[in-house]
Amino acid sequence: MTAKKRIAVAKGDGIGPEIMDATLKILEAAGAKIEPVFLEIGEQVYKRGHSAGIEPSAWDILRETKVFLKAPITTPQGGGYKSLNVTVRTTLGLFANVRPCVSLYPYVDTKHPQLDVVIVRENEEDLYTGIEHKQTADTVQCLKLVSRPGSEKIIRYAFEYAKAYGRKKVTAMVKDNIMKQSDGLFHEVFREIAKEYPEIEANSEIIDIGAAHLAERPQVYDVVVTLNLYGDIISDIVAQVAGSVGMAGSSNIGEIVSMFEAIHGSAPDIAGKNAANPSGLLNAAVMMLVHLGQPDIAAKIQNAWLLTIEEGIHTGDIFKAGVSRIKVGTKEFAEAVIGNLGHLPERFKPVSFGKAKPIHIPEYKRRTIPKELVGVDVFLDWIPGSPEELGKKLSAIAGDLKLRMITNRGVKVYPNGAPETFLTDHWRCRFVHSNTPDTEMGDGFEVIQSEQIGKLLIRIAEAGMDSIQTENLYKFEGKRAFSLGQGE
Repeated sequence: MTAKKRIAVAKGDGIGPEIMDATLKILEAAGAKIEPVFLEIGEQVYKRGHSAGIEPSAWDILRETKVFLKAPITTPQGGGYKSLNVTVRTTLGLFANVRPCVSLYPYVDTKHPQLDVVIVRENEEDLYTGIEHKQTADTVQCLKLVSRPGSEKIIRYAFEYAKAYGRKKVTAMVKDNIMKQSDGLFHEVFREIAKEYPEIEANSEIIDIGAAHLAERPQVYDVVVTLNLYGDIISDIVAQVAGSVGMAGSSNIGEIVSMFEAIHGSAPDIAGKNAANPSGLLNAAVMMLVHLGQPDIAAKIQNAWLLTIEEGIHTGDIFKAGVSRIKVGTKEFAEAVIGNLGHLPERFKPVSFGKAKPIHIPEYKRRTIPKELVGVDVFLDWIPGSPEELGKKLSAIAGDLKLRMITNRGVKVYPNGAPETFLTDHWRCRFVHSNTPDTEMGDGFEVIQSEQIGKLLIRIAEAGMDSIQTENLYKFEGKRAFSLGQGE
């Protein structure tokens, strides 16, 4: 007899305790081999002074159990509160957010009866690192961080997921026509890894048209892999066009710890009314059981759930006269699913997870790549005035470097700027080797020394100008590794 696996369980806030009780009751009736270890998270923990909504002792439970089934929480209004989800994901290295979205037509209204898409979202980096700075009176910066190991892990996971679950195609969604370095890296890694899976079709789309296609014809997609922010947006789009965000569950997979949750919020307006739909959390729990190596029990639960939907036993959020047969509450819905355990749906295709195996991502092999320093972008907080005036000031103190260009909000304004360009107080000033051609579009930037940058910054300060940030410009393996300015 297989021993029960200890899992961390948090009932959360709002409707969380109700849907968690319903979910655990179904799991127990189905014979899931789990032993819940309860921990407190959310609103009350925030109010006790823990800015991330989790007690320090809870981290030990998560590390010991390695599996976390989490109900939604309420984050108090006001400043100073961190996202619990982001904190858990980044602290424990939950690099992959996986959201399967399937049409339940005709029982749940949708214009896309054939929809069956899995969104695999990078979970640790991109803009969600939350690294922001107010740099001038007018301008705030948010850093978009994309790494090769982060990209390799999530892209390989998407292809391995496709293999494990019998999926035929993986689509990457990026914006590398604009962000050629960051999204360009993600796309480059996608093309490299796709070659290792010749049996799986691989293609890519620009995220804006891709999101439109997902909303209009999602049935042409299978597995979609993308960066953090894009994935957050399109996973909600697909869940909604499938019929209801409230029906979808998700997993957050790490190499050591994994978290499973519904994608909806805590809905405090219906808390305690026995009105919430537990389907999102239940579907997350099904994903958890597959992850734990209990695919037969997972399939047993999901098939019973599908049959319950088929029978028209619906909670109020999806109840529709003429389609639904009976409107039930949270507890009654759970009882109906329990009553259907061991039976298969008739209209929906029965689910089987027999081929799904645990997905293991190989350890990233770090490599050393030669790089050369070829320039620096110095950002200034400077009261808006003539770009020509600023250009003359900086050229006069450039010393053994050369001022190549100035941009304002990314638009080149010196030399030869346009008079119509709106100017703020945030200026990017690019300095390069004095021998670098003014119109070099390739990788022909000359090497400079870091000491030259230090001396330049001293001269800028002595001239009474406020340098708020510097970014060194490099070539890696002889190739330019920074964006060119417009018209540069």
